[in-house]
Amino acid sequence: MGRLVPAVTRALDILELFLETDGTLSAPDITRRLQLPRTTVHELVTTLTARNYLVQPADQPGRYRLGVRGYQLGSRYAEQLDLAAEGRQVARSIAETCDETVHVAVLEGRDVIYIAKVDSTHAVRMVSAAGRRLPAHCTSVGKMLLASLSDEELESRLGGPEPLAAMTPDSITSPEVLRTALREIRERGVAVEQRESNPDVSCVAAPVRDSSGEVVAALSVSVPMIRWSEERRAELEELAVKGAADLSGRLGHRRGL
Repeated sequence: MGRLVPAVTRALDILELFLETDGTLSAPDITRRLQLPRTTVHELVTTLTARNYLVQPADQPGRYRLGVRGYQLGSRYAEQLDLAAEGRQVARSIAETCDETVHVAVLEGRDVIYIAKVDSTHAVRMVSAAGRRLPAHCTSVGKMLLASLSDEELESRLGGPEPLAAMTPDSITSPEVLRTALREIRERGVAVEQRESNPDVSCVAAPVRDSSGEVVAALSVSVPMIRWSEERRAELEELAVKGAADLSGRLGHRRGL
């Protein structure tokens, strides 16, 4: 590994300060927060301004905000993101931690499509594949994604009062029961599915957000019933939330958005 360049590190430290504020910062603010010499801050801020990473608002002399160059770099980064590839990397990390099957899925109509999957190493495990399509209301990832929709969009996808298709005897078939379940999921931020898509499997899922804060996918951990318990459920919920947060971060999401 090569040597870190102090001047570059300090310049990046200055830019990253703006992740912690929605407003502007003055040179004394930066000096105080980073504990750097005033002359060093002045030189770095002058350089960053000259390269359009910072700008001085006309109505706030002596203060700085992020410039357009950072936005341009972020946009180029976003263009190169591959949700499936990023999802596989995060799913692999979570699967290595819990040794259970991990999926990342997106919503399409009333179905979910699995775009990434990493298997458990156990002999007894969930059998599925990336690219598989399932009714959203029967899966934890699907319920998590449905719960992220506005009321209007949810109604347009559910349609009328007709019963929903069942995959197992435990599948939710009543639209009204599903609406109640989705309200609870919105409150908890985690979805659970017990034997609703497979009589031998339960799953937990958490939402994945993009840079705008919009839910664009969900990450789940699937467990055979022989290894399922309330204690295990709680452990896997924490892992699903962590994995979803890690993937969200890769997509540019900042907590609090």
